[in-house]
Amino acid sequence: MKEIFIMYAKYMQDKDRKIIKLLNGLSNDDREKDRGSYYKSLSGVFRHSSGGMAFFLELLKGPLAESSAAKKIASPNAKDIPEGVLSEAQWKTVCDIVEKSNQALIDFVSNISEAELATQAKWFSGDMVSLSFMLHALVLHQAHHQGQLSQILDELKIDNDFSGLEVKFLQK
Repeated sequence: MKEIFIMYAKYMQDKDRKIIKLLNGLSNDDREKDRGSYYKSLSGVFRHSSGGMAFFLELLKGPLAESSAAKKIASPNAKDIPEGVLSEAQWKTVCDIVEKSNQALIDFVSNISEAELATQAKWFSGDMVSLSFMLHALVLHQAHHQGQLSQILDELKIDNDFSGLEVKFLQK
């Protein structure tokens, strides 16, 4: 199972890099314009997704033993992601946090043991779930918002492709 999560973590890093490159090609006004989605702008959707990654990383580390190699992985704080309409400098901060979060996820999954994936943690509903369930939820959350960004970009007639899972991410 760990190999699958490593593959997904690398896939998400690749997609986020592609999204950043594409969004960096837009003006700050175009990136920040309210597009009618729940998170308003393109950067708003991306910020939410990025904040989710940082939030999930802390949630995942919580129930692990202090001696766990995965728990020791440093990750950005979701609270450091700026809110509201962003300046160009704030957008660069978001991009930096996304890169650090993606690398932290790859490092976390690379360092967690198969046994630790079964560790139980409290879910939002109060139910106890395994860390593997939480990792699946993170993957779904990220893919959902990448799809949301893709849909908005399609409506703007801006070419994008965030849907392909490439074999280069499979473990060798």
